[in-house]
Order: sequence, then structure tokens, then C-alpha cells
Amino acid sequence: QVQLVESGGGLVQPGGSLRLSCAASGSIFSMKAMGWHRQVPGKQRELVAGITSGGSTNYADSVKGRFTISRDSAKNTVYLQMNSLKPEDTAVYYCYAVLTKTYWGQGTQVTVSS
Repeated sequence: QVQLVESGGGLVQPGGSLRLSCAASGSIFSMKAMGWHRQVPGKQRELVAGITSGGSTNYADSVKGRFTISRDSAKNTVYLQMNSLKPEDTAVYYCYAVLTKTYWGQGTQVTVSS
């Protein structure tokens, strides 16, 4: 089993920044990728950013240039630096990890509002 613990969500004003963290523990051998999705009530969960074990990254078009995903392999932790936040970034953000199957964190709320 794999456990994912997220932190760093909260309330921020438009234009502000937040950094999300996701620490993986458990049977994490052969981790293929980690990343973040987000979900707004009534809408489908969407990919925000991902990073592979080889270091390749991908981003949703809506966050390119504003969000940066990174990882600390020694700590089995992935980070999402979110800058220039907009109200439309408000969502629950879920960390995921891909091994032989995909695991999900419990989610952390990000609210962008003045």
C-alpha cells in the first residue's frame, strides 16, 4: 500500500502564491510518476501537473507559466508551486502517484478570493 499526505492548501488573494506538498510513504518501489489533479464541485477532475521518474513534466494549458511541479526523490515528495493565482484556480487539489496502480491523496482545498 501507498499513502499520500498532502499539505499547503488554504486561502489566498488573487495574484498570490501557494506551495502544495505531497509526501509518499509505504510500498513506493518503482514509482513511475507523481502529480496533481484538481476538482471543482460538479465538474470532472482535471490534470494540473505531473512529473515522471525521469523528470519529465507536463502541465495543463491553464496553469503553464504560473505553476511549477518539482520533486525531492530522497524524500519521496512532490511539490506544486502556484504563482499568480486566479479565482478559477479554486478547487480541491489531489496528489496522485503512479506505481502498478494509481494512488490518490485525500485532497487539499485551495481557495483564491479577495
